[in-house]
Amino acid sequence: MAAITSLKTLQNTVREAVRKVTITDIHTHLFPVSHGKLLLWGADELLTYHYLVSELFTVAPRSLTHQEFWQMPKSRQAQLVWEHVFLKHGPISEAARGVMTCFNMLGLDIGKRDLASIRKWFAAQKPENYLEKVFKLSGLDYAVMTNNPFIAEEAGYWNQELPGNNRLKTALRIDTLVLNWPAAAKEMSAQGYRCPATLNAKGVAVARAFLADWIEKIKPLYMAASLGPDFAYPDNSDSTKILDQIVLPTARDLNVPLAMMIGVRKAVMPALGDGGDGVGVADPASVMHLCQKYPDVKFLVTMLSRVNQHELCILGRKFPNLHLFGCWWFCNNPSIIEELTRMRFELLGTAVTCQHSDARVLDQLIYKWAHTRRIVAEVLCDKYTLAWQAGWRPTRDEIARDARAIFGGSFHEFLNK
Repeated sequence: MAAITSLKTLQNTVREAVRKVTITDIHTHLFPVSHGKLLLWGADELLTYHYLVSELFTVAPRSLTHQEFWQMPKSRQAQLVWEHVFLKHGPISEAARGVMTCFNMLGLDIGKRDLASIRKWFAAQKPENYLEKVFKLSGLDYAVMTNNPFIAEEAGYWNQELPGNNRLKTALRIDTLVLNWPAAAKEMSAQGYRCPATLNAKGVAVARAFLADWIEKIKPLYMAASLGPDFAYPDNSDSTKILDQIVLPTARDLNVPLAMMIGVRKAVMPALGDGGDGVGVADPASVMHLCQKYPDVKFLVTMLSRVNQHELCILGRKFPNLHLFGCWWFCNNPSIIEELTRMRFELLGTAVTCQHSDARVLDQLIYKWAHTRRIVAEVLCDKYTLAWQAGWRPTRDEIARDARAIFGGSFHEFLNK
C-alpha cells in the first residue's frame, strides 16, 4: 500500500476512512420485524416522531390543541407537521433536516414537496427487505435494541421465541426495576415470579432470579437504565438498595455491563407525550462512586446535559471500567456533536464510542449516521493534521483502525475486557 506523503493525502484518507467505516450502533429503540407494530418505520412515523411534534407546537396556530392533535389519525398528524414545519416555515432544524436526508438518500425527490408520492413509495416496501436496505445504506453491521421485560407487550413477543434478525442485538432495559419497585414487583408477579410489593430479602432474591432468567433468555450485551438529573449514588433510596443488592451483583456475576443514560427530566410538558421530557444537570460524582465501589463491573455512560460532559470525560480517563458513548438526544445536534467529539478525542483518544443513534424509527438510522459521519470526519481530520504537523506519519491501516474504534471497535474492546 502506498505511503501517505502529503498532508492533503492524509486528510483525504481520513475522510474516506470515516465515509467507509462499518458502524456498530450501540443503543437504539428498534425491534425485529417479528415484533410487529413495535418496529416503527416509514414517512408518517418519521414525521410524527416526538422531535417534530414538539417543533410543530412552536409554529402551529394556537388554535391547534395538544388534545386535538393526539385524537387525530397518524396520517393527519404527519400532514400537519409537513404543512407547518416544512412548507410554512423553513425546515432548518436538525430534526427536519433528518427527514429530508432520509427521503433524499432513499432516492425520493423531496424538491417536489409531494408527500403523497413519498407515502406511496413507502407503502410498496416489504418490512424485512426495507430493514436490510436501511442497514446497508447506513453502513451498519448491527444495532443494539432496547428490550424491556417490564412492559408486558414486549415480554410477550420474547416469550413466543419468534425469529430474530442478526442485524439487531439485545439490551435489557431495567428502568422500572431501579426507579419504581412497586411497579417492577407487580410485573414480575404477573410473569409468575410472586414478588412482594415491599423491597425486602425475598424481593431481592426474586428480582435477581428474574434478571438472571431474562439475561439467559435474550442474552443482552448490557443492562440499561435511563435516569433523571436527580439520580444520586449512594443515598438512602430504594434505587441505591436495588443497585447494590440486585443489579450490580447480577452485572458482576453474569459479566453483563450496566449502561446508564443520565439527565432526562421526565414530563416537563406532559401534553407533548414522548416529546414532553426535558434536560437537567446531573451529578457525575454518582458515576465516580459506582466505578470506585464496583471495579469489577463495567459501566457504559452517556449524559444528557452539555454541562456534564467535561467532568464525565475526566472520569473516563480515571476508570478502566467506564466507557463513554454517544451524543444523546438533546446533544444530538451538529454543533454539540462536534464540540463533544473534539473534547473526547483530546481527553480520551479513540477509547470512546463517538455516537449512538437512539433511533426509535428505523429510517432515522439513515440520517443520524450520515450526519454524524460528516461531522466526525472533519474532527478526526483536524486531529490527524495536528499529529502530522508534529511529525507523526500514520499509515492508511492505522487510520482505518482508528475510524473503526470510535464507531464501535472500542465498544467491543470494552465488552471483552
